[in-house]
Amino acid sequence: MAGSLKITLVKSMIGRPEKHRRVLRGMGLTRMNRHVVLEDTPSIRGMIHAVSHLVKAEEMIDETA
Repeated sequence: MAGSLKITLVKSMIGRPEKHRRVLRGMGLTRMNRHVVLEDTPSIRGMIHAVSHLVKAEEMIDETA
């Protein structure tokens, strides 16, 4: 897997389990409607899967290749 993922927090983490909060903080998401760009790796995909109901993930196409 190559490339990047743009991950946006679309739902609040208020009232969510601490495990979900830790995953979001680990990805660098601390506020609503903020986004981060992370490398597309299996571990990041697993984190997205764990909190898929709170985030929106988009693949970024590398146009320099």
